[in-house]
Parts: sequence; C-alpha cells; structure tokens
Amino acid sequence: MELDFGPAVRGFRDEVRDWLADHLVGEFAEHRGVGGPTDGAAWEVRLAWDRELSAGGWLGVGWPQEYGGRGLGLLEEIVFEYEYARVNAPYRATVNALDLLGPMLLKMGSEAQKKRFLPPILGVEELWGQGFSEPGAGSDLASVRTRAERDGDQWVVSGQKVWTSFGIHADWLYVLTRTDPRSARHKGLSMLLVPTDQPGVEIRPIRNLAGQDEFAEIFLSDARTGADMVVGEVDQGWRTAMATLGIERGTTLLPQQLAFEREAEALIDLARERGALDDPMLRRRIVDAWISVRIMRTTNLRTIAELTAGRTPGAQATTAKLYASTRHQQLGQLATELAGPAGQIVGEDYGLDTRQRSFLLSLAETIYGGSSEIQRNIIGEQVLGLPKEPRP
Repeated sequence: MELDFGPAVRGFRDEVRDWLADHLVGEFAEHRGVGGPTDGAAWEVRLAWDRELSAGGWLGVGWPQEYGGRGLGLLEEIVFEYEYARVNAPYRATVNALDLLGPMLLKMGSEAQKKRFLPPILGVEELWGQGFSEPGAGSDLASVRTRAERDGDQWVVSGQKVWTSFGIHADWLYVLTRTDPRSARHKGLSMLLVPTDQPGVEIRPIRNLAGQDEFAEIFLSDARTGADMVVGEVDQGWRTAMATLGIERGTTLLPQQLAFEREAEALIDLARERGALDDPMLRRRIVDAWISVRIMRTTNLRTIAELTAGRTPGAQATTAKLYASTRHQQLGQLATELAGPAGQIVGEDYGLDTRQRSFLLSLAETIYGGSSEIQRNIIGEQVLGLPKEPRP
C-alpha cells in the first residue's frame, strides 16, 4: 500500500522516512512488526524503541509544544502513523497513554493535569493502564460498580477492573468509577487518575491463548488518589469515557489495517506454495480475503478524509471496527487451514509462529474495544434507526 497525502506534507513524510531508515536498525529491525493491542511480546525491546522515538521527537507529533509535543496538525499525525506502519516498526509499548489517555487529557483535563502527566508520557517515564471493563461491565460500561468516595482532599477507590492491556507495567491507571452511590447507568460516574504504587492496588496478569500476559485484572481496596485527579467534571465521567473511546475509533485502525494487508499477501504466497489456487472453493475464499483488506483500506481512507476536513466521521467509522475484527478472524482461520498440520503444531515451550500467534490473538478482536454484539446494536439503533434493544 502506497499513499500520497499531497505536496503540503511531503517534506514531513520524507523526514519521517529518513529517520526511520536511520534508527530502525539492529535489534529494533530484528523486531519489526512485533507486538500489538493484545500482544505483549518483546516488551523491553519495544520500550527501548519508544525511548528512541521520544529522543527523536516522534511521540506526540500533534501534541502542543508546551507539553513536549511537536505541535503539528492532524494530517502530519496521520502521515507519521502511516509511514510508521508502512515500515512495520515495533508496536509502541506506550500506546495506552499516547493514543487514549493523552488525547483525553488534552481534550478534558485540567491545565495542572496536562503539565503533570503529558511530558512524562512523551518522555516514556510513566506507563498507563486503562481501568474501564469490569467482570460485570465489559462492553456495557454503564454497569460500572467500582466506587470512589471523597475523603477530605482524596478519593478512596474500591472495586475490580479486568482486561487492562499491559496493566502489569502500569505506573498509573485511568479508572472509570461511580462517585454517586445513588446513581445508575450513565449518571454519577467519574474518571479518576490512580497511582498503582500504593497499598490497596493489586495487579494480577491474565494469560491468554497465545501464552502471553499482556492483560491484567486489577483489585482496588481503598486505594487513594488526590481530589484533583478527576478528569473532566465529577459525576460526568461517562462523557469523558465516550470522548476517550471516540479517540480510539479514529485513526488507530490504520496501522492494523496495513498489518492485515501483509497477512493477506502472505496468505496468497502460502496458497501458491501449497497449490491451493487450483481449488476453486479455496481460490474464492482467498480472493474474498484479498477484497476484504481492500475494503478496510477504502473505509479507513474515507474516515481519514472526514477527519482532515474537520468533520465527524460518518457511518463508516462505526462499522469499521466490526468489519475489520470479524474479517481478520476469517483471514487467520483460512491461513491456518492452508498451512495444514504445520498450522496446528507448536514449537518448544508452546512456541508459536507468526501465523499462529496472529490467529489466536485475533479471537479477542471481536470483544475488546466494544464487542461485535454491542457494535451491531449501535449500528442498528444509531445508524439504521431501528428500535432500541430491550433493557433489563
């Protein structure tokens, strides 16, 4: 995939390309493409790579200069993400703070919070985890039960969070809590910033199908944080959470989509190697997979066009996540079938090859970031105007 974003940013694009060519070398080059939203592989290498990016001024390209960013525009951000994905650089270890918390603070945080937290994020000095999902409130975040009570100049937080990506590495958590005990559903929630290095915070790793522990569950037992650690307004945390998830639905699918294209190309190479293209049924499924990644490309480009024009993305942004996650699973399933017995045999100590790891990790894609069932409800109710799902 090769895109030209126009003459206005070609100089910036060339700067990005030159820097990546000079610095994506040695151990970093050996780990091209390693990691992902649910893949904690080669953590220390990725953390070192993030520090390399930080030293070069490539973290927070669009963040204001007073907080350590470069103060560039949305188009430059998109160009950087595209070029970064194009060379298959390691997945950033600090993605939680860079793609979610940082933009949330820039949009909803106080000036003191911005000055306190944004520079250490860009300096790779503090790592963050997201405390949204709970055992009884996954895709339905309005059912959050983790509570926070005011005690003088502090908040006291108790509850349980789960599926926190890279939680075992987190120095801080941004936690959706219920601060009004009389409230229900979307009302009475607040977004708190909570340090992990304190009594009352226990983080336990969760091992996934691929044998990795990038997810964690978090137990909060009278954990404390300052009264000034509320992002946005008290009891208005739903608005803050939705702003964060809106950021997540923006351009973050672009690097994943490029990775899916590489997998589709590898699938075609594997099919040629195995002679599978001679089978009309398999050939039809392979062509369908190839078409699906082109549809993802087109959808992402439409979303980017809306964003750069200053408009809120339309229905394609809503459907992009649902389509990409389900089709990626089908792509992985087909690749596993084409690999034959080799696709089902693991190495020593449950060692997985790239194809096996990608397929196993894809099984979570229809859950995290909003399950497919919830996405279909949103599309039906908000895009198609169908009757709302019955509520208990």
